[in-house]
Amino acid sequence: MRFYLISDNIDTQMGMRLAGIEGVVVHTPEEVSGALDEAMKMEDVGVILMTDLAVKQCREKVYEYKLTSKKPLIVEIPDRHATSKISDTISRYLSEAVGIKL
Repeated sequence: MRFYLISDNIDTQMGMRLAGIEGVVVHTPEEVSGALDEAMKMEDVGVILMTDLAVKQCREKVYEYKLTSKKPLIVEIPDRHATSKISDTISRYLSEAVGIKL
């Protein structure tokens, strides 16, 4: 099983690629919906990571999949637009994943 990212910005995608997670960058609700449909069809994907803004563009579809599908798990993650100190969170994730303190 692998992770797959659906992001609204290239920065999040590049950060996740450093951890070995592939994905797509989408900008419109139609692109988000299409990317989610495609990711749900991937047999080897166990977890779909979606940025906050990507989820907001397609919230009903995301919740429908969460309620009706056992696999893959859809997880909403903060990105650079989040109100929390996301740079600290990303640094911690990278530190734990790669073993290097930034």
